[in-house]
Amino acid sequence: MACKCVHGRGSFHVRAVGSFALKTESAETLEVELQGDWTSRSGVPDTASIREQFARNGDSPKVLRCRDAGIEGWSSPLVSFLLRCHEICAETKAELDPGDVPEGAAHLLDLATAVPEKKDARKADKCLGSLHCLGKDTIAFFVSAKQIVHFIGQATLGFFRMLMGRARFRGSDVLLIMQECGAEALPIVGLISLLTGLILGFVGSINLQAFGASILVADLVAMGVVREMGCIMAAVIMCGRTGAAFAAQLGTMKVNEEIDSFTTFGFSAIDFLVLPRMLALMLMMPVLCVFADFFGIMGGLLVSVSILDVTFTEYVTQTLESISTLDFFTGIVKGSVFGVLIALTGCLRGIQCGDSAAAVGEAATSAVVTGITAIVVFDAIFAVVFHILGI
Repeated sequence: MACKCVHGRGSFHVRAVGSFALKTESAETLEVELQGDWTSRSGVPDTASIREQFARNGDSPKVLRCRDAGIEGWSSPLVSFLLRCHEICAETKAELDPGDVPEGAAHLLDLATAVPEKKDARKADKCLGSLHCLGKDTIAFFVSAKQIVHFIGQATLGFFRMLMGRARFRGSDVLLIMQECGAEALPIVGLISLLTGLILGFVGSINLQAFGASILVADLVAMGVVREMGCIMAAVIMCGRTGAAFAAQLGTMKVNEEIDSFTTFGFSAIDFLVLPRMLALMLMMPVLCVFADFFGIMGGLLVSVSILDVTFTEYVTQTLESISTLDFFTGIVKGSVFGVLIALTGCLRGIQCGDSAAAVGEAATSAVVTGITAIVVFDAIFAVVFHILGI
């Protein structure tokens, strides 16, 4: 039998490692006598002999009773042993009686077995058929639409409260977010816009050069970038960069119950968290659009000067003649609206986040997808409205 020595002041004694012995009280009751030291160093004894007693046909016990036959100390191994006994009893439909084991161990056993896992828990989310799946998705769609409308309404009311000076948020938060989504985003916006202008100029030069109209590359790039591509590319970049960041920030706050704390202390989460982000993006997106327009035109200029027989002066002159002030402000207005959409979708998915780390990642992904979809839809609406208005 394995033993361990314990030295005391003026004494020396041996403590037996935790073990058990089986004793049959009656045909229906099997008693387990626990003895020795059940600390973390002793390990958990094998329960194969107990399982063999229940594996017998016909006269297997109905009750498994534990008895303290000299437990010198206990820790997690004793609780683990009791849990294994509980599993054996659950498999054989027998009853486990903790008997006179230490009260703390019995209490831990009760906590560990208080809420058993449902066998059909993982099957609950599965669809029972095509009609069931259709109904489930339809209900989820209307619930999500209701949440979106409710959130947009709250954000709109918060914006009007801000105009009346009644919204409570910190101005330093707005300045910090403006720096993060404005100045720090200029390099990536400039790079992508430059490449977009290069692509537009190169594709246009292939066809226009055949007709001897190389100078019209400036018109193509200027109109395409100023009215459409500049604001769209800036919005898509900010959606993947800033919208996902907003969702992750608010999602983490939701997991840490910080948003609930705002409500508990009487602060509006919409005013304190959503409004600064919406205001910052609404103010910085026009700046980013101007920056994207400039670098997009520079991309077309590089193609025209290096590939086509167009001088710098001719390209700049043709660009200024091809675009008007109305075209310029059309892109700026669209950029401001796209900024509001990015902020709303990012904050919405962050506030809707679940209570786990995986839910934060899902919220960030959903914010990007929702934001880009909203940008494309609203750009199509702008195209129809501007066509009707003759802009």
